[in-house]
Amino acid sequence: MEMRLQKALAQFGISSRRNSEKLIQSGKVTVNGSVAHLGIKVDISRDHIKVDGKLLIKPERKVYYILNKPVGVVSTLSDPEGRNCIKNYLIGIPQRVFPIGRLDFNSEGLIILTNDGEFANAILHPSKKIYKTYHVKVKDEPSVESIDKLRKGIKLTDGMTKPARVRVIKRTEKNSWLEISIYEGRRRQIRRMTEAIGHDVLKLIRVSIGCLSLGDLKAGEVRKLSQEEIREFFELLGSLNNKASKNKIES
Repeated sequence: MEMRLQKALAQFGISSRRNSEKLIQSGKVTVNGSVAHLGIKVDISRDHIKVDGKLLIKPERKVYYILNKPVGVVSTLSDPEGRNCIKNYLIGIPQRVFPIGRLDFNSEGLIILTNDGEFANAILHPSKKIYKTYHVKVKDEPSVESIDKLRKGIKLTDGMTKPARVRVIKRTEKNSWLEISIYEGRRRQIRRMTEAIGHDVLKLIRVSIGCLSLGDLKAGEVRKLSQEEIREFFELLGSLNNKASKNKIES
């Protein structure tokens, strides 16, 4: 059965469809000995597909893990600068997995790891509106007006943000803890949002993605998702698909 190459790479667990497109454009993918290009269709039962010269074999069984990324770790599988990266925390995972999305070097918390490219693509697609929740320690005490700006959307250098869910968790004389939930995925978005209201981030922890929570997982630890957690997340994606389809029809 033929399919677009980026979809095939996602099925092999190489990366999400979006990142697979970038991989194809980089010239690192060949099909039957020829450098591939976007738009090409392949049959994974017949065609020989290589990435960086390595032949891809039959896709592995799909697996799903979460990692509590520590501060000072790059959320990629390698780093040209030689910094500590999340690959060093995946030694006990037999399958080849990749992270869905990323966290800043100085941020910590939940990262989903999988070899299911289609699953990753669904989570990253902006139409799904998968909320990611962060606990954010900021300097000083934001005013009610500033909090309201975050909730309604605030102007950044790359445009207005979508409305966010924001509540104050704790206040002290010198700082405050906020809980911020967003479904966008811009670079350093949370930090830039709080800086825009005049409050620098002192600590940033991602505590949940959709219905998946960090729980009591310690920094640097990895655990496999339970069948119940996987089922709930797929049900969430399914309900969002239905909602998006309904909105499209009604509009």
